[in-house]
Amino acid sequence: MDRLMTIKSPSIPAHVYALKKARRVVFVLAAVATLGACADNLVFEDDYPTKGNTADAESGSLFDAFSFNFGGASGGGMPEDVGLAVNGDLWRAALDTLSFMPLASTDPDGGVIITDWFNDPEQPNERFKANVVISGQTLRADALRVSLFKQVHKSGGWVNTAPTANVARQLENLILTRAREYKVARRAAR
Repeated sequence: MDRLMTIKSPSIPAHVYALKKARRVVFVLAAVATLGACADNLVFEDDYPTKGNTADAESGSLFDAFSFNFGGASGGGMPEDVGLAVNGDLWRAALDTLSFMPLASTDPDGGVIITDWFNDPEQPNERFKANVVISGQTLRADALRVSLFKQVHKSGGWVNTAPTANVARQLENLILTRAREYKVARRAAR
């Protein structure tokens, strides 16, 4: 039991240990006080909206940016680029041209349309997938890019193959032609 007790050196008096302990306590308190004094000039601003400065004063809804106006105040047709970050005629033409394929994802702000795999009933061993990217708000050929993917069913699984050359270009031309038709029809309706 005697060994479990703290052994103090007989040459150092007990009051020296108490003095060392008091110095440590004073040092820690001084450090805390110094650090606390440094933080006195900091100003914290909350980034969260407070009641009254939120979007309550703004009218509209979450889906306003994605809306189409087919009737419009101009008496018909879709106004160019209303609510879209890309050319509205190209966007609408791309959706209409690819309407025979199931859509996997669309992003009107980014101008991206991704279809799911499409199986042609006449050729059940082939399937196609298309990605369309529309960049810019002008109706131009270089604002449209179509990527086409093809898979063939072999030995129980689907294998990637290269699609026939010019099929993606033909899809681009169909989309551009339809977009021009929409633009002409919209202008004629004014």
